[in-house]
Amino acid sequence: MNKVITAIKAQKRNPQRVSIDLDGEYAFGLSRLTAAWLKVGDLLPEERISTLQHEDTLEVAYQRALRLIDHRPRSEKEIRQKLAEKEFSSEQIDQVIEKLIHAKLIQDADFARMWVENRNEFHPRSRRLVRYELLHKGIAEEHIEEALEGSTEEPELATRAALSYARRLNGCDHETFRKRLSSYLARRGFSYNTIAPVVSELWQQQGSIELDSDNKNEDV
Repeated sequence: MNKVITAIKAQKRNPQRVSIDLDGEYAFGLSRLTAAWLKVGDLLPEERISTLQHEDTLEVAYQRALRLIDHRPRSEKEIRQKLAEKEFSSEQIDQVIEKLIHAKLIQDADFARMWVENRNEFHPRSRRLVRYELLHKGIAEEHIEEALEGSTEEPELATRAALSYARRLNGCDHETFRKRLSSYLARRGFSYNTIAPVVSELWQQQGSIELDSDNKNEDV
């Protein structure tokens, strides 16, 4: 049985959506994109109504995925999990993911590379821990290997990670300095063989800085 569109009204809370009235009564809401070709007076059979509602659900899921990506890059697994939390069906999620991949808005290989670069630059940690993080985000081994290939060497990463924290340990005795900095680096996935020489080197550097400071004070 056909129904007649008697009104198409913008929604107050979300101007990107419209309310559709059929035969004088509110029937359902649609995104503006889904409703773009509809006009008052159109006849809608039940099959067409079901199709519109299905298309609208896909559009809502797609826009939600876009907002997630706009906030920060996401892996395919992350997008799937977030959409599943909003109770979209597996079929709907598959269609959204396919559309995102086709538009090159999610690419796990690029995500892995950006993740490694960001970690190395701003939050250094061991390659082992970065690998674990990427596996947890559903990145395939081959993409992880490609991203880690040619990555910064472990001692340099450990030194970067240790520098800022070591400054907070000014005034500590050697044993306290060693234990706290070693624990800090261990939590970032570095092995003892990497940690020990880095901690030793930074302790020596810190001692040199303090000695220079003392000498300058004496000169004054």
